[in-house]
Amino acid sequence: MIYRPIAFLRIGLLLLVSSLAAQAADKALPRSTPEQQGISSAAVRDFIETADKQIHTLHSFMLVRHGHVIAEAWWKPESAEKRHVMWSLSKSFTSTAIGLAVAEGKLTLDDPVLKFFPNEAPAEASENLKAMRVRDLLSMSGGHEVEPKFGFDTGPSVKGFLAHAVTQKPGTFFRYNTPGSYMLSAIITKTTGQTVLDYLKPRLFEPLGIENPVWDASAEGYSLGGYGLHIRTEDIAKFGQLYLQRGKWNGQPLLSEKWVVEATSKHVDNSKAPSGKTSDWQQGYGFQFWRCQHNCFRGDGRDGQICLVIPEHDVVIAITAQTGQMQSELDLVWEKLLPAFAKEALPANTAEHEKLQQAAANLTAHPSPPKKAK
Repeated sequence: MIYRPIAFLRIGLLLLVSSLAAQAADKALPRSTPEQQGISSAAVRDFIETADKQIHTLHSFMLVRHGHVIAEAWWKPESAEKRHVMWSLSKSFTSTAIGLAVAEGKLTLDDPVLKFFPNEAPAEASENLKAMRVRDLLSMSGGHEVEPKFGFDTGPSVKGFLAHAVTQKPGTFFRYNTPGSYMLSAIITKTTGQTVLDYLKPRLFEPLGIENPVWDASAEGYSLGGYGLHIRTEDIAKFGQLYLQRGKWNGQPLLSEKWVVEATSKHVDNSKAPSGKTSDWQQGYGFQFWRCQHNCFRGDGRDGQICLVIPEHDVVIAITAQTGQMQSELDLVWEKLLPAFAKEALPANTAEHEKLQQAAANLTAHPSPPKKAK
Protein backbone atom coordinates (compact mmCIF):
# COMPACT_ATOMS: atom_id res chain seq x y z
CA MET A 1 0.00 0.00 0.00
CA ILE A 2 2.81 2.42 0.74
CA TYR A 3 3.94 2.22 -2.90
CA ARG A 4 0.59 3.15 -4.41
CA PRO A 5 0.79 6.94 -3.81
CA ILE A 6 4.29 6.94 -5.34
CA ALA A 7 2.97 5.09 -8.37
CA PHE A 8 0.14 7.60 -8.73
CA LEU A 9 2.64 10.44 -8.37
CA ARG A 10 4.79 8.98 -11.13
CA ILE A 11 1.76 8.56 -13.39
CA GLY A 12 0.77 12.16 -12.67
CA LEU A 13 4.25 13.41 -13.50
CA LEU A 14 4.29 11.42 -16.74
CA LEU A 15 0.93 12.88 -17.72
CA LEU A 16 2.18 16.38 -16.90
CA VAL A 17 5.34 15.88 -18.95
CA SER A 18 3.28 14.51 -21.84
CA SER A 19 0.93 17.48 -21.61
CA LEU A 20 3.82 19.97 -21.60
CA ALA A 21 5.43 18.18 -24.54
CA ALA A 22 2.17 18.34 -26.46
CA GLN A 23 1.84 22.06 -25.71
CA ALA A 24 5.41 22.64 -26.89
CA ALA A 25 4.70 20.68 -30.08
CA ASP A 26 1.59 22.78 -30.70
CA LYS A 27 3.68 25.95 -30.51
CA ALA A 28 6.41 24.64 -32.82
CA LEU A 29 6.40 25.17 -36.55
CA PRO A 30 5.43 22.01 -38.48
CA ARG A 31 8.28 19.85 -39.82
CA SER A 32 8.71 18.42 -43.31
CA THR A 33 11.44 17.13 -45.61
CA PRO A 34 13.16 19.42 -48.10
CA GLU A 35 11.89 17.36 -51.04
CA GLN A 36 8.26 17.66 -49.93
CA GLN A 37 8.65 21.45 -50.02
CA GLY A 38 10.48 21.65 -53.33
CA ILE A 39 14.21 21.67 -52.63
CA SER A 40 16.67 18.79 -52.56
CA SER A 41 18.29 17.63 -49.35
CA ALA A 42 21.58 17.60 -51.26
CA ALA A 43 21.33 21.35 -51.97
CA VAL A 44 20.62 22.13 -48.32
CA ARG A 45 23.48 19.90 -47.17
CA ASP A 46 25.79 21.66 -49.63
CA PHE A 47 24.82 24.99 -48.08
CA ILE A 48 25.43 23.79 -44.51
CA GLU A 49 28.74 22.13 -45.28
CA THR A 50 30.02 25.08 -47.32
CA ALA A 51 28.93 27.54 -44.63
CA ASP A 52 30.67 25.44 -42.00
CA LYS A 53 33.91 25.56 -44.00
CA GLN A 54 33.82 29.20 -45.09
CA ILE A 55 32.16 31.07 -42.20
CA HIS A 56 33.57 31.02 -38.71
CA THR A 57 31.57 30.62 -35.50
CA LEU A 58 28.15 29.80 -36.86
CA HIS A 59 25.68 28.86 -34.13
CA SER A 60 22.43 27.84 -35.81
CA PHE A 61 20.54 27.64 -39.08
CA MET A 62 16.86 27.02 -39.78
CA LEU A 63 15.20 26.86 -43.19
CA VAL A 64 11.42 27.25 -43.48
CA ARG A 65 9.50 26.80 -46.72
CA HIS A 66 5.75 26.90 -47.20
CA GLY A 67 5.46 27.26 -43.42
CA HIS A 68 7.39 24.04 -42.66
CA VAL A 69 10.81 23.67 -41.09
CA ILE A 70 12.73 21.57 -43.62
CA ALA A 71 16.23 21.85 -42.17
CA GLU A 72 17.73 22.87 -38.85
CA ALA A 73 21.24 22.74 -37.52
CA TRP A 74 23.08 23.79 -34.36
CA TRP A 75 26.81 24.12 -34.02
CA LYS A 76 27.76 22.67 -30.63
CA PRO A 77 27.57 23.83 -27.86
CA GLU A 78 24.50 25.72 -29.15
CA SER A 79 21.12 23.99 -29.08
CA ALA A 80 17.49 24.44 -30.04
CA GLU A 81 16.44 25.44 -26.52
CA LYS A 82 19.14 28.04 -25.87
CA ARG A 83 18.20 31.69 -26.20
CA HIS A 84 20.62 33.71 -28.30
CA VAL A 85 21.40 37.42 -28.23
CA MET A 86 19.80 39.15 -31.23
CA TRP A 87 21.79 42.37 -31.20
CA SER A 88 20.25 44.68 -33.82
CA LEU A 89 17.72 42.11 -34.99
CA SER A 90 15.94 43.41 -31.89
CA LYS A 91 15.18 46.56 -33.89
CA SER A 92 12.67 44.74 -36.11
CA PHE A 93 10.74 43.67 -33.00
CA THR A 94 10.71 47.24 -31.70
CA SER A 95 9.39 48.36 -35.08
CA THR A 96 6.64 45.76 -34.76
CA ALA A 97 5.66 47.23 -31.39
CA ILE A 98 5.31 50.63 -33.06
CA GLY A 99 3.10 49.11 -35.75
CA LEU A 100 0.84 47.56 -33.13
CA ALA A 101 0.66 50.79 -31.12
CA VAL A 102 -0.27 52.73 -34.27
CA ALA A 103 -3.05 50.23 -34.95
CA GLU A 104 -4.33 50.75 -31.39
CA GLY A 105 -4.37 54.52 -31.83
CA LYS A 106 -1.60 55.15 -29.28
CA LEU A 107 0.40 57.28 -31.72
CA THR A 108 0.87 58.06 -35.41
CA LEU A 109 3.94 57.79 -37.61
CA ASP A 110 3.84 61.54 -38.18
CA ASP A 111 3.87 62.46 -34.50
CA PRO A 112 6.88 64.68 -33.70
CA VAL A 113 9.39 62.93 -31.45
CA LEU A 114 9.50 65.89 -29.05
CA LYS A 115 5.81 65.41 -28.34
CA PHE A 116 6.63 62.43 -26.11
CA PHE A 117 9.53 63.97 -24.17
CA PRO A 118 8.66 67.49 -23.00
CA ASN A 119 10.83 67.16 -19.89
CA GLU A 120 13.93 65.86 -21.69
CA ALA A 121 13.91 68.29 -24.64
CA PRO A 122 16.69 70.89 -24.89
CA ALA A 123 15.74 74.42 -23.86
CA GLU A 124 16.12 75.64 -27.43
CA ALA A 125 15.32 72.83 -29.86
CA SER A 126 16.56 73.22 -33.43
CA GLU A 127 14.10 73.32 -36.31
CA ASN A 128 15.37 69.95 -37.52
CA LEU A 129 14.79 68.39 -34.10
CA LYS A 130 11.30 69.84 -34.01
CA ALA A 131 10.66 68.30 -37.44
CA MET A 132 11.84 64.80 -36.47
CA ARG A 133 8.93 62.32 -36.62
CA VAL A 134 8.37 58.75 -35.49
CA ARG A 135 8.65 57.56 -39.10
CA ASP A 136 12.09 59.20 -39.35
CA LEU A 137 13.33 57.17 -36.39
CA LEU A 138 11.92 54.02 -37.98
CA SER A 139 13.70 54.62 -41.29
CA MET A 140 17.06 55.64 -39.77
CA SER A 141 16.65 59.12 -41.21
CA GLY A 142 16.22 61.18 -38.05
CA GLY A 143 18.74 63.75 -39.26
CA HIS A 144 21.83 62.87 -37.25
CA GLU A 145 24.97 62.93 -39.38
CA VAL A 146 26.83 61.04 -36.65
CA GLU A 147 25.24 58.39 -34.42
CA PRO A 148 25.06 59.57 -30.79
CA LYS A 149 27.57 57.80 -28.55
CA PHE A 150 26.30 55.45 -25.85
CA GLY A 151 27.48 52.65 -23.59
CA PHE A 152 26.22 49.16 -24.41
CA ASP A 153 25.88 48.27 -20.73
CA THR A 154 23.85 51.29 -19.63
CA GLY A 155 22.18 51.92 -22.97
CA PRO A 156 21.48 55.24 -24.67
CA SER A 157 19.63 58.06 -22.93
CA VAL A 158 16.63 60.04 -24.13
CA LYS A 159 18.11 63.36 -23.05
CA GLY A 160 21.43 62.57 -24.69
CA PHE A 161 19.72 61.66 -27.96
CA LEU A 162 17.68 64.88 -28.03
CA ALA A 163 20.76 66.97 -27.22
CA HIS A 164 22.70 65.56 -30.19
CA ALA A 165 23.01 67.90 -33.17
CA VAL A 166 20.43 67.24 -35.92
CA THR A 167 22.35 68.58 -38.89
CA GLN A 168 20.25 67.06 -41.70
CA LYS A 169 16.61 67.49 -42.56
CA PRO A 170 14.75 64.51 -41.04
CA GLY A 171 13.53 61.99 -43.59
CA THR A 172 16.25 62.77 -46.14
CA PHE A 173 19.53 61.34 -44.83
CA PHE A 174 20.27 57.71 -43.89
CA ARG A 175 22.40 57.18 -40.80
CA TYR A 176 22.23 53.86 -38.98
CA ASN A 177 21.26 54.93 -35.48
CA THR A 178 20.80 52.50 -32.59
CA PRO A 179 19.88 55.30 -30.13
CA GLY A 180 17.08 56.19 -32.55
CA SER A 181 15.70 52.67 -32.12
CA TYR A 182 15.98 53.16 -28.36
CA MET A 183 13.82 56.26 -28.71
CA LEU A 184 11.14 54.13 -30.38
CA SER A 185 11.22 51.84 -27.34
CA ALA A 186 10.88 54.83 -25.03
CA ILE A 187 7.94 56.11 -27.10
CA ILE A 188 6.18 52.75 -26.63
CA THR A 189 6.59 53.08 -22.88
CA LYS A 190 5.42 56.70 -22.90
CA THR A 191 2.27 55.84 -24.87
CA THR A 192 1.35 52.46 -23.36
CA GLY A 193 2.84 52.50 -19.86
CA GLN A 194 4.69 49.25 -20.61
CA THR A 195 8.17 48.33 -21.76
CA VAL A 196 8.43 46.99 -25.30
CA LEU A 197 8.97 43.53 -23.81
CA ASP A 198 5.79 43.63 -21.73
CA TYR A 199 3.79 45.30 -24.49
CA LEU A 200 4.74 42.62 -27.03
CA LYS A 201 4.17 39.61 -24.78
CA PRO A 202 0.38 39.27 -25.27
CA ARG A 203 0.37 40.82 -28.75
CA LEU A 204 3.29 39.02 -30.42
CA PHE A 205 5.36 36.67 -28.30
CA GLU A 206 2.55 34.61 -26.77
CA PRO A 207 0.52 34.20 -30.00
CA LEU A 208 3.68 33.02 -31.80
CA GLY A 209 4.59 30.66 -28.98
CA ILE A 210 7.79 32.56 -28.18
CA GLU A 211 8.37 31.54 -24.59
CA ASN A 212 10.27 33.50 -21.95
CA PRO A 213 11.86 36.17 -24.14
CA VAL A 214 14.42 38.32 -22.35
CA TRP A 215 15.02 41.97 -23.21
CA ASP A 216 17.70 43.92 -21.39
CA ALA A 217 16.76 47.37 -20.08
CA SER A 218 18.59 50.68 -19.99
CA ALA A 219 19.57 52.62 -16.90
CA GLU A 220 16.40 54.65 -17.53
CA GLY A 221 14.23 51.52 -17.35
CA TYR A 222 13.26 51.23 -21.03
CA SER A 223 13.83 48.06 -23.08
CA LEU A 224 17.00 48.77 -25.04
CA GLY A 225 15.03 48.67 -28.29
CA GLY A 226 17.95 48.66 -30.69
CA TYR A 227 19.51 45.54 -29.14
CA GLY A 228 19.25 43.39 -26.01
CA LEU A 229 16.57 40.85 -27.04
CA HIS A 230 17.31 37.17 -26.36
CA ILE A 231 15.17 34.50 -28.08
CA ARG A 232 15.61 31.09 -29.72
CA THR A 233 16.36 30.30 -33.36
CA GLU A 234 12.86 28.98 -34.03
CA ASP A 235 11.47 32.19 -32.54
CA ILE A 236 13.36 34.13 -35.22
CA ALA A 237 11.88 31.85 -37.86
CA LYS A 238 8.36 32.36 -36.50
CA PHE A 239 8.81 36.13 -36.59
CA GLY A 240 9.96 35.98 -40.19
CA GLN A 241 7.06 33.69 -41.08
CA LEU A 242 4.61 36.19 -39.59
CA TYR A 243 5.97 38.89 -41.88
CA LEU A 244 6.05 36.51 -44.84
CA GLN A 245 2.34 35.83 -44.19
CA ARG A 246 1.72 39.59 -44.13
CA GLY A 247 0.80 39.67 -40.47
CA LYS A 248 -1.42 36.59 -40.23
CA TRP A 249 -0.83 33.71 -37.82
CA ASN A 250 -2.96 30.56 -37.89
CA GLY A 251 -5.29 32.45 -40.19
CA GLN A 252 -5.78 35.35 -37.78
CA PRO A 253 -4.29 38.84 -38.22
CA LEU A 254 -1.73 39.81 -35.57
CA LEU A 255 -0.40 42.72 -37.64
CA SER A 256 -2.14 44.69 -40.33
CA GLU A 257 -1.07 43.81 -43.86
CA LYS A 258 -0.63 47.52 -44.51
CA TRP A 259 1.92 47.74 -41.72
CA VAL A 260 3.88 44.69 -42.94
CA VAL A 261 4.08 46.09 -46.47
CA GLU A 262 5.08 49.54 -45.23
CA ALA A 263 7.64 48.28 -42.71
CA THR A 264 9.44 46.09 -45.25
CA SER A 265 9.38 48.57 -48.16
CA LYS A 266 12.21 50.95 -49.04
CA HIS A 267 11.79 54.33 -47.35
CA VAL A 268 15.29 55.73 -47.58
CA ASP A 269 18.19 55.27 -49.96
CA ASN A 270 21.41 53.85 -48.49
CA SER A 271 23.20 53.03 -51.75
CA LYS A 272 26.09 55.37 -50.92
CA ALA A 273 27.14 53.29 -47.94
CA PRO A 274 30.77 52.18 -48.44
CA SER A 275 31.25 48.71 -49.89
CA GLY A 276 33.54 46.97 -52.33
CA LYS A 277 30.68 45.47 -54.32
CA THR A 278 26.91 45.35 -54.61
CA SER A 279 25.94 44.76 -51.02
CA ASP A 280 22.86 43.70 -49.12
CA TRP A 281 23.46 46.81 -47.00
CA GLN A 282 22.88 49.10 -50.01
CA GLN A 283 19.44 48.02 -51.21
CA GLY A 284 17.36 50.50 -49.22
CA TYR A 285 16.00 50.61 -45.69
CA GLY A 286 12.45 50.23 -44.39
CA PHE A 287 11.13 50.57 -40.86
CA GLN A 288 13.94 48.81 -38.96
CA PHE A 289 14.13 46.23 -41.75
CA TRP A 290 16.76 46.06 -44.50
CA ARG A 291 15.92 45.53 -48.13
CA CYS A 292 18.07 42.86 -49.82
CA GLN A 293 19.03 41.70 -53.25
CA HIS A 294 16.54 39.42 -55.06
CA ASN A 295 13.52 41.37 -53.75
CA CYS A 296 14.02 40.05 -50.22
CA PHE A 297 14.01 41.76 -46.83
CA ARG A 298 15.55 40.99 -43.48
CA GLY A 299 16.16 41.95 -39.90
CA ASP A 300 19.73 41.45 -38.82
CA GLY A 301 22.12 42.01 -35.96
CA ARG A 302 25.77 42.24 -35.11
CA ASP A 303 27.87 39.07 -35.35
CA GLY A 304 25.62 37.42 -37.93
CA GLN A 305 22.08 37.25 -36.52
CA ILE A 306 19.75 37.06 -39.54
CA CYS A 307 16.01 36.76 -40.16
CA LEU A 308 15.79 36.61 -43.97
CA VAL A 309 12.46 36.57 -45.80
CA ILE A 310 12.34 35.50 -49.46
CA PRO A 311 8.74 36.19 -50.54
CA GLU A 312 9.06 34.97 -54.14
CA HIS A 313 9.98 31.47 -52.92
CA ASP A 314 7.86 31.44 -49.72
CA VAL A 315 10.99 31.02 -47.60
CA VAL A 316 12.28 32.18 -44.22
CA ILE A 317 15.85 31.61 -43.06
CA ALA A 318 17.02 32.12 -39.47
CA ILE A 319 20.72 32.19 -38.59
CA THR A 320 22.60 32.92 -35.38
CA ALA A 321 26.35 33.28 -35.15
CA GLN A 322 29.29 35.16 -33.73
CA THR A 323 30.95 36.12 -36.99
CA GLY A 324 32.07 39.17 -38.89
CA GLN A 325 31.11 37.53 -42.20
CA MET A 326 27.51 38.66 -42.50
CA GLN A 327 27.64 39.40 -46.23
CA SER A 328 29.16 35.94 -46.76
CA GLU A 329 26.19 34.38 -44.95
CA LEU A 330 23.81 36.04 -47.40
CA ASP A 331 26.02 35.39 -50.41
CA LEU A 332 25.89 31.66 -49.69
CA VAL A 333 22.09 31.80 -49.53
CA TRP A 334 22.02 33.48 -52.95
CA GLU A 335 24.57 31.02 -54.37
CA LYS A 336 23.50 27.70 -52.86
CA LEU A 337 19.83 27.91 -51.89
CA LEU A 338 18.09 30.51 -54.03
CA PRO A 339 18.59 28.64 -57.36
CA ALA A 340 17.54 25.34 -55.79
CA PHE A 341 13.94 26.22 -54.89
CA ALA A 342 11.49 24.47 -57.21
CA LYS A 343 7.83 25.32 -57.68
CA GLU A 344 6.64 21.77 -57.04
CA ALA A 345 7.52 19.01 -54.59
CA LEU A 346 10.43 16.76 -55.52
CA PRO A 347 10.54 12.95 -55.39
CA ALA A 348 11.46 11.61 -51.97
CA ASN A 349 15.15 10.87 -51.49
CA THR A 350 15.64 9.05 -48.23
CA ALA A 351 19.36 8.53 -48.70
CA GLU A 352 20.10 12.22 -49.29
CA HIS A 353 17.81 13.27 -46.46
CA GLU A 354 19.70 11.00 -44.07
CA LYS A 355 23.00 12.53 -45.24
CA LEU A 356 21.58 15.99 -44.54
CA GLN A 357 20.46 15.01 -41.06
CA GLN A 358 23.83 13.44 -40.31
CA ALA A 359 25.67 16.55 -41.53
CA ALA A 360 23.47 18.79 -39.39
CA ALA A 361 23.98 16.63 -36.32
CA ASN A 362 27.78 16.72 -36.42
CA LEU A 363 28.62 20.42 -36.32
CA THR A 364 30.85 22.21 -33.84
CA ALA A 365 31.31 25.95 -33.69
CA HIS A 366 34.80 26.96 -34.71
CA PRO A 367 36.26 30.45 -34.23
CA SER A 368 38.17 32.33 -36.85
CA PRO A 369 41.82 31.26 -37.20
CA PRO A 370 44.29 33.50 -35.36
CA LYS A 371 45.81 36.25 -37.44
CA LYS A 372 49.41 35.66 -38.49
CA ALA A 373 51.95 38.05 -37.04
CA LYS A 374 53.40 40.43 -39.61
